[in-house]
Parts: sequence; structure tokens; C-alpha cells
Amino acid sequence: MKIFDGHNDILSKIASSADPLDTRAFLERGSGQMDLPRARRGGFAGGFFAVYTPDPPEVPSEIERIVFSEDGYRVPLAPELPEDYALSSALKMIDLLHRIQDDSQGQLKIVRDFQELSSCLENEVMAAVLHLEGAEPIRPDLENLQEFYDKGLRSLGITWSRPNAFGSGVPFVYPGHPDSGPGLTAAGKALVDACNDMGILIDLAHLNQKGFWDVAKRSSVPLVSSHTAAHKLVPKARNLTDSQLKAVAESGGVVGVIFSVNDLYGGVRPKDDAPISTIINHILHISELIGTEHVAFGSDFDGTKIPSELGDVSGYQKLVNLLEAAGFSREEREGICWKNWLRVLERTWKA
Repeated sequence: MKIFDGHNDILSKIASSADPLDTRAFLERGSGQMDLPRARRGGFAGGFFAVYTPDPPEVPSEIERIVFSEDGYRVPLAPELPEDYALSSALKMIDLLHRIQDDSQGQLKIVRDFQELSSCLENEVMAAVLHLEGAEPIRPDLENLQEFYDKGLRSLGITWSRPNAFGSGVPFVYPGHPDSGPGLTAAGKALVDACNDMGILIDLAHLNQKGFWDVAKRSSVPLVSSHTAAHKLVPKARNLTDSQLKAVAESGGVVGVIFSVNDLYGGVRPKDDAPISTIINHILHISELIGTEHVAFGSDFDGTKIPSELGDVSGYQKLVNLLEAAGFSREEREGICWKNWLRVLERTWKA
């Protein structure tokens, strides 16, 4: 079964390594959860390649910032990123993806419109959607948004789990709720309008609840959360509530189910593993609530801990088999595995 996935962090993994422009770390056998040879074995035909700017070195890590309580834990939000640091980091990762494309000898292509995406999938060329996870590299006046578009940007997440000029992210909290902090700023609302006009998909993953509803009221295209899980099953602040899930469906959008152990499984202390069946449990809940046509994969490979039973990107067909065992028809499995993402991109991108 062909796979199109809503989120991976291979670019930031390579960019933070000792050799940040080493395209072989993806094109050959890499050290993480994802590379081209294993992706091929798993049926991975394409997906969203995230450009994520990590916190500066002087900011303590999430492990150092975590605060435990009797019933759970929280990680205080990191401070806003310096604008120049975010811009420089993002441009380096975009350059890395372009280098991967050039060095792939036609095996991977950065897709800029739906026709290119369809052609890649038909011809077994891996389709890479350039995605910005956190809009910090975009200037608040949107002066450089066109520059990013010209470089191939076709999907944008307004926030990661920290505030920026456009909105506020959701912190790591268990148990917790996405209703934390203010909604979109004036610059954030202008960014939504500009993305709608240009045909850039807006990703609601990691945006807090007030920001989510601001986008829902303002956007004219389907709502998307590229990598998340169901709050009803695991009450973590980063997961979507049933009311949010219903809003995505009402817009014709899609939710990419994340493979992150602690979003899928939950608990008063962070976990190192979860059964692979937890991925199916969240897909089942979302499908039963809003319809199978509004759920897809949003793995977060190389950005999180995933179930050891899945292993890495080569294990995708295990999930396909589990979907079949759970009662999903061939048509429903195709939707979850790739067609639901394509429907939304076709409705969102400009020709």
C-alpha cells in the first residue's frame, strides 16, 4: 500500500548532526528512523518534510525543564526564538532538502503543485512537501513569505510549542488541555490570509485552542493538523479535543495521527515505548467520530519516540495490515494511507 505521511523531522536531525549538509544521511542508510532505502521498503511515496528550528544552545533542554507533579508533568514553554537565528536555521535546512533532491538522481522531488505531486506518485518518485514547523523564520510583516514560497514552501505550521509573532503554541503538559494562552496576533491573522491567497497549507499542529479557533473562523480552505492524537484517549495538551476534530471534518480537512509514544499512550510520567496498536486506537476513535475520510498518517519520524514494534519507516505495512484487521475496507485504507492527504492538498494548493 502506498504511503503519504503528514510529518517527518529528518531535515532537523541531519542539520543538528556533525555533518549538517550530508545528504547521504538520507539517501543511504541513516542512523535514525528514516532514510530513502528504508522508506522505499515501507511503501513511503512522499510526505511533509519539516523545517524545524530547535531552541538555541543556551536554552535548557526539555528534559532539564520538566516539572513533575503527583498526577503528571509539564515542560514550561521555551522563549521566543531570535528572528535572525530562526531565519538562518530554516534556510540551511531548506538548502539541505534541495541538496537531497539534487543528489537523489531523480529519486526525490520537492513538489510545488498538485500536478507535480500526482506525477511523482505515478512514477515512483518520492514527493517532498516543504513544510515550515513554526513560522518564526517568516518576518512579522510577511516581507519574506514570497521568498520562502519561491524556494518551495507549500505548508506552514503557525507555531511549535513556544510563542512567536503570530500566535502561541501548546506546552508539553500531562494531563493538560490545548486551551492555553491567547489566540492569533494581528500578524497571525494576516499570515492566514496570505497563505490562503498563495495556496500554502496551514497546519494547526501545536497551535493552542484559541489560535485553532481563530484559524477555523478565518481560513477558507480545509483545516489540517499534520501530526497529533485524540485528547479523548490521552489528555495531553498537544492532542486535539473532539470539538476540534469535528471542526476539521466540517471544513473537509484531515488529521494526521502521530506515532509519538507519549501522545498515543500517556501517563503521569513520560514513557519510552507503547504498543503499535495505540496508533490504530487513535485512528479508530477519530474515524468513528468524524469519518475515515478525515484521518491519515502523521508519523513525526526522527522527531519523537515511536513504538518499538513499528521500528522505523520500513514498518509502515505493519500498520496497513493492522488497519485491515481492524475492519477498514481497501478503499478506507487507501484514504488513510495516502488519498486523504492528496484530496486536501488538491483543494488547498493553487494550480
